[in-house]
Amino acid sequence: MLDLKLLQRQPEVVAKALADRHSNISIEEFQMLDGKRRSALTEVETLKAQLKKESGEVARMKRAGQDSSELVARLGMLSDRIKELDQKADELKEQLYQWMLRVPNIPDASVPVGLDENDNPELHRWGTPRDFGFSPKQHFEVGAAAAGLDFERGAKLAGSRFCVSHGVFARMERALMNFYLDTQTTEFGATEILPPFMVNHATMQGTGQLPKFEEDLFKMPAWDFYLIPTAEVPVTNLHAGEILEEDQLPLRYTAGTPCFRSEAGSAGKDVRGLIRQHQFIKVEMVRFSHPDKSWEELENMRRCAEILLEKLELPYRTITLCTGDMGFGSAKTYDVEVWLPGQNTYREISSCSNCIDFQARRANIRFRPKGGGKPEFVHTLNGSGLPTGRSMVAVIENYQQEDGSIVIPKVLRPYMGGLDVIRPDAV
Repeated sequence: MLDLKLLQRQPEVVAKALADRHSNISIEEFQMLDGKRRSALTEVETLKAQLKKESGEVARMKRAGQDSSELVARLGMLSDRIKELDQKADELKEQLYQWMLRVPNIPDASVPVGLDENDNPELHRWGTPRDFGFSPKQHFEVGAAAAGLDFERGAKLAGSRFCVSHGVFARMERALMNFYLDTQTTEFGATEILPPFMVNHATMQGTGQLPKFEEDLFKMPAWDFYLIPTAEVPVTNLHAGEILEEDQLPLRYTAGTPCFRSEAGSAGKDVRGLIRQHQFIKVEMVRFSHPDKSWEELENMRRCAEILLEKLELPYRTITLCTGDMGFGSAKTYDVEVWLPGQNTYREISSCSNCIDFQARRANIRFRPKGGGKPEFVHTLNGSGLPTGRSMVAVIENYQQEDGSIVIPKVLRPYMGGLDVIRPDAV
């Protein structure tokens, strides 16, 4: 959520940000609502002052034995008008709040202005795509994977975009999650969290999923519960409504959880395979930072995602998202894209974002400065570190052999009992 004072004092800044993001939200709507609210509040204060003054006059007239019935009747009408204006001001305040909930974050000045993914500049690349000597297949076509990833039974159990992993592939997904969590906690200094996988409306609103992305969520109508689309939601809200001490910052958390997304609007896209599932597992990075240090934290978090891919020896590239391709709550985002030889392209496997104070305002997360003074909003950051499903896609496609077997990356072998190759006839 944006700062109300910024909207009131520098509407041109917000208008430019909305234009850069190609948003159809109009700052004029805010100005109209805010103008009406201010006008109602001004009239209320004027009428309250008049009521106070004339109430004193009624008291004086009664002491003097004078008839004050006409003035008392007028004061009753004045009181009714004040109640009416108070209610109007409250309604306008709520309308303003709902308008502000729909407004995206302001892109940082370093974010390139652009329309869509075609305008995202590349930051750097790592690794050289392998020369296979044969035509590489997509992950669901590789012999061993085709035997171990059961999309047909996934559809029988739940519907399309679900999968049942058998044997060694179930173990590989578990191995990836454990490898990621171990690296996050032992090398990157994060504290592991195991949060609820269901959260309430307030928690979803705190990170910006509601009201804008309600159609993308799985909701349980009988309760005020939503299945989490990412661990960012519960972990960021761990400190909702709290005032942290400056000495506690930065707070670095990681969580490996199932994630649930309806994928609304993606009909026909990535229908086959593990790329776009309704349910998947992801290790998330969440950080709470001092405002002066959050950009440094963003670079650190991006580097953590890259290191994981380097340990897996998977080629990748990192891009900066332009204004038209950024997420709703982000002020700046890096996407790390892994090379998928079966598709002959790079695909996003991690997004690392600095939301500055946007989520903290919604969830009311502040810190108390060491030198005293008024509590300030923290900056929140989040990033994938990493999703296991897309990681399996990358491992299967990059490590596939012509006979349909899959070599296990060296860093994963200790997590898989020393297994070094998955063969089709062993699945």
